[in-house]
Amino acid sequence: MAALVEILLPVIGNRESAYRNIRKQLTEKFGGVTFHANAPAEGLWKDGEETETDKIIVVEVMVDEIDREWWRRYRQELEAAFEQEEIVIRATPIERL
Repeated sequence: MAALVEILLPVIGNRESAYRNIRKQLTEKFGGVTFHANAPAEGLWKDGEETETDKIIVVEVMVDEIDREWWRRYRQELEAAFEQEEIVIRATPIERL
């Protein structure tokens, strides 16, 4: 089943080369990528009593099938590259019209 895979990346310092690399990797593997980078979204979450805030970039890729193992490894690579405890990657089933 086709799916839209979304990657929520943090906006951290000067990571332009990392973002370029992600664009290149995903375009080569899946044939295209959408980067919502011009107006970063704001992510909020609770950490105990504190509310944390991040600026995030949403990266989207449409896939015909979800290779869960590939995405698990890719998430780990991104977590290391961005020095994050967790990078969220989520998939939503889609129907192409």
